[in-house]
Amino acid sequence: MGQLLKLGELPQSAPTYTPAHLVQRDVGTLTAAVEKTAAALALTAAERDRRGGTAWVERQVLRDSGLLKLAVPAAFGGPETPWPTIYKIIRRFAEVDSSLAHLFGFQHLQVASVALFGNPQQKQLYLGKTVSENWFWGNATNGLDTRTTLIWREGENGTDGYYELNGIKSFCSGATGSDMLNITAPRSADPADRVFITIPTQRAGVTVIDDWDNLGQRQTDSGSVTFDKVRVERNEVLGPPGTSGTPRATLRTLVSQLILIEIYIGNAQGALLNAWKYTHEQGRPWFTSGVERAIDDPFTQQHYGDLWIALRGASALAEAAAAQLQHAWKRGDELSAEERGQLAVAIYEAKIAAARAALDITAKIFEVMGARATAAKFGFDRFWRNVRVHTLHDSLDYKLKDVGLWVLTGEVPTPSIYS
Repeated sequence: MGQLLKLGELPQSAPTYTPAHLVQRDVGTLTAAVEKTAAALALTAAERDRRGGTAWVERQVLRDSGLLKLAVPAAFGGPETPWPTIYKIIRRFAEVDSSLAHLFGFQHLQVASVALFGNPQQKQLYLGKTVSENWFWGNATNGLDTRTTLIWREGENGTDGYYELNGIKSFCSGATGSDMLNITAPRSADPADRVFITIPTQRAGVTVIDDWDNLGQRQTDSGSVTFDKVRVERNEVLGPPGTSGTPRATLRTLVSQLILIEIYIGNAQGALLNAWKYTHEQGRPWFTSGVERAIDDPFTQQHYGDLWIALRGASALAEAAAAQLQHAWKRGDELSAEERGQLAVAIYEAKIAAARAALDITAKIFEVMGARATAAKFGFDRFWRNVRVHTLHDSLDYKLKDVGLWVLTGEVPTPSIYS
């Protein structure tokens, strides 16, 4: 069992087994905070994965890290950290604790949602308080779950009217223990025709349900949220511009897709580094190999070569896509539909490569470690389980089809809730 943390406690250094020739973790002035937080998450990650439920202490560690506000623009008091840096941090956290990396990544997705869809007053309020109040954001934005309704209620005796929100949303990552919720509700039968709503999680009529019981990502608090006659003020519906109208407004989906990619790569990296440590410390060469150390076994060396190349390829594509996203983000309303489409292709390429590499690496580490490494006490299976669950988030087949169509015709993907 890992050492249990108490609120306010943080270890003084990250695990020391990481080989410097394999991983560089420099994120500038944020490095110390990131490494301190990663070390705290790593201490009990395997134990908490077995336990499931809500990681209350570790959620507080993220809140106390000062890293929840990274994506907030400088105009609203935030550090306006570039997206490539944020993605590096998500990858680092996923290396040790995929569930908390998921919550951390989705925090920045909700901030991006307000930045993209909010009007000036909403951005000043919600982004400003994300900094000043250190808000932790949750979401109820599952685009394919259209079981919510938003109805306008006229005010009585000359009072202002309001919206009434009813229904349920599934896969509400981070909703448990959050300060604020981003919610989507349809305006028509088209799932893409939806509005974003921002309300306090503790609003009357909002109930967060602990019904997440999946084989991976077990502490993402991705259960359901129900809404029973929840009052929503007019200015709590984000916009205009809303979720459509400009290529810039459709960047939210691509921000989200890159978060998923970094979680895949982080799991793959964590699996490989744990296997590297195990091979050095406990690995055994095959008895006919003629060598004394596992690291000298030629087939072990060959397997590590294959795993490393797969990881490097996926990482390079992800980093190139993150740089391209940052360029598109800075273009603002000048971003063209073709530029947005080219970015989508780059992200699809990275996602397909990352998913394939992560599924392969997280399964094949056992071939270089051996049967003893399957003992439950190590928890090495969590890397594969996390990736297996996350790679089912949306269809890779259709992303591969879109890349193939682009190769054949030059036609870029059409923006949607998952593309």
